[in-house]
Amino acid sequence: MVLNKDTANKTAELLLQINAIKLTPENPFTWASGWKSPIYCDNRIILSYPTIRNYVRDEMAKQVENLYGKPDVIAGVATGAIGIGMLVAETLGLPFVYVRPEPKSHGRQNQIEGYLEANQTVVVIEDLISTGKSSLNAVDALKESGANVKGMIAIFTYGFSVAVDNFKEKDVELHTLSDYDHLIKQASETNYIKEAQLNTLLAWKNNPAEWNK
Repeated sequence: MVLNKDTANKTAELLLQINAIKLTPENPFTWASGWKSPIYCDNRIILSYPTIRNYVRDEMAKQVENLYGKPDVIAGVATGAIGIGMLVAETLGLPFVYVRPEPKSHGRQNQIEGYLEANQTVVVIEDLISTGKSSLNAVDALKESGANVKGMIAIFTYGFSVAVDNFKEKDVELHTLSDYDHLIKQASETNYIKEAQLNTLLAWKNNPAEWNK
């Protein structure tokens, strides 16, 4: 759920500006899942732009406080949200941990890196939501360690119905700075894309698994 449309539009504008999000309907990307996609998102690029990085950091920190007050710990989902998650934790003056996709195969075999006590309240920071499975895997790991996960805040979501269903099934509250609908609106209004491209992008959103087959 996007909390503030102005923030959503501004975030979309900045992501397009630095090519963290690329829209290429005529030359689709292939995701790891095998899906063909006219959009590719790499929010890690944000970290290389201090002004934009600070904007995203401040907006996420603001949302953490507005929604949850001060949790005990901020957790980032590896690897994409480690950097921005740590910046949010630093801004709020809170401890930080990050969650691997799975436990390490050596050493202490940690899945959660950092110090986390049972029953501590945690807000999870994520960079991107597609189906939500990897993000919710991190939530599961935190809960299994005894953490009280209050919710998740992400930079961007594609807004797939499967993600909505997955978060609902796990009873995890999700908020994002921006989403696909605001991105496409912003791209169209600023002439970043043409009308024919807009129609293609809207068609993909309605059925991404079968698009362009």
